[in-house]
Amino acid sequence: MVNPCDDRSEIAFFDIETTVPTQPGQGFAILEFGAILVCPRKLEELRSFSTLVRPSNPSLISSLSVRCNGITPDSVESAPAFLEIADTVYDILHGRIWAGHNILRFDCPRVREAFIEIGRSPPEPKGTIDSLALLTQRFGRRAGDMKMASLATYFGLGKQKHRSLDDVRMNLEVLKYCATVLFLESSLPETFPERSWVSPNATTRSRCNGQSQSEGSTQNMKTPSSSSKFESIADNRTNEKHPIFSLVTNNPTEDPFDMATLSSEMNTNSFQPDATMEERPGHEIQEVPSTANFPERCNASVEYLDPEEVAVPSITASHIPLPRGGQKMVLLHKGVSLQLYCPRLKVRFGINNRFFDNAGRPRLSFVVVASERLCQVLEACDAIVQKLCIDSGSSSDWRPAVTRKGYHNLPTIRVQIPTTGNGDGAQYVTEMYQKETSGSLQKLVFSNFYSAELENCLKPGTLVDAFLSLDPYDYYQNSGIRLVAKKLVISDS
Repeated sequence: MVNPCDDRSEIAFFDIETTVPTQPGQGFAILEFGAILVCPRKLEELRSFSTLVRPSNPSLISSLSVRCNGITPDSVESAPAFLEIADTVYDILHGRIWAGHNILRFDCPRVREAFIEIGRSPPEPKGTIDSLALLTQRFGRRAGDMKMASLATYFGLGKQKHRSLDDVRMNLEVLKYCATVLFLESSLPETFPERSWVSPNATTRSRCNGQSQSEGSTQNMKTPSSSSKFESIADNRTNEKHPIFSLVTNNPTEDPFDMATLSSEMNTNSFQPDATMEERPGHEIQEVPSTANFPERCNASVEYLDPEEVAVPSITASHIPLPRGGQKMVLLHKGVSLQLYCPRLKVRFGINNRFFDNAGRPRLSFVVVASERLCQVLEACDAIVQKLCIDSGSSSDWRPAVTRKGYHNLPTIRVQIPTTGNGDGAQYVTEMYQKETSGSLQKLVFSNFYSAELENCLKPGTLVDAFLSLDPYDYYQNSGIRLVAKKLVISDS
């Protein structure tokens, strides 16, 4: 099945079907895995693999689950367990570009969970292409919502079957059709005015709604056809300039159907990649060298302002262009990037890892109680960025940086801890230090990434000095300001 190419240059389009949780706290169980390896230059199907998967607990296959994908307990009775296909799945995915519809929010986390459940290190992608995010950003909602079924109907590709291999092929066909339309539109801009295709009545937020048929395992199928699954989130980035093929316009020699280029575009102009869950190691504490004085307020290149020092009338927001097209929002204070130094924030809720990044790893954050002055600054930033979003034509739901409801009406903010890839694993981007009772600082060095290690450092009641960047966002039909920790100084009291 697997192409022995050393560079693993093929794109792995994949899709999974799972059980549907019917009770609080119940997880997903993979019922089917399907993938095709695609030539990144010609988008030709090279190889394919598909199999049903027998869950460890067949009772998880509820009637709701069967209605979604048609996979019954009887149909998986003789199928292999995930442990039996893990080597094949790993070989297909590891080190390749991953592609699929809504894989960032659904398929990637499920694959990672399945490997962790059997005690194996999950595969890691070389890059990701989520067609839900990509097509919403570049193609817009002219087809209505961004469910694969709606896109397939728009292009006359037939009904979505909600079966892995069929859905993967449909996904690939939809991408080709969208790319063709965008190529033609970029070639005749006078004929296709910008934004003329956006439906004012377009709807969003999709749910699993398809019927399906039950089939057995198939391998090395060659007939193109279909793609998707539970598309739980849709997006309406209709205020972008034009499309995928702004890439072609910028560089006429580029292959407009080169999905590696699209992958690079997605990773450059990302939908906020987040955080990571890896093996369970420990962390060790290293002394900060005596020659390296930890900055109380700033480092050599970035100034962090205490909220008391921020002049609200001097806060502005604007768009700046990205290297490969598109744009991002930035917050400025007197023309300089606004970043905050917030001392002695009290942790209200510890590490949250319910959300996922583009590799399916948990996105880490924690909640702290905010001072009234910090709230005033952040709420002023909210108002400025929200106005910029509205003026740009966005209709995304706004998520305030400050939450004023909850326990004892204490205002709180959520602080993000970003991560970055590190070989086969990941590491925290945030610099973290432990403040001893003597006042000395020790740098926390995590030998491997695992959120449970951080939970011990950021328990409720812990005090932190936070050095925060303010990152406005507008994607997946939500907009707001992410508070990203560049540095944390942690103390018990």
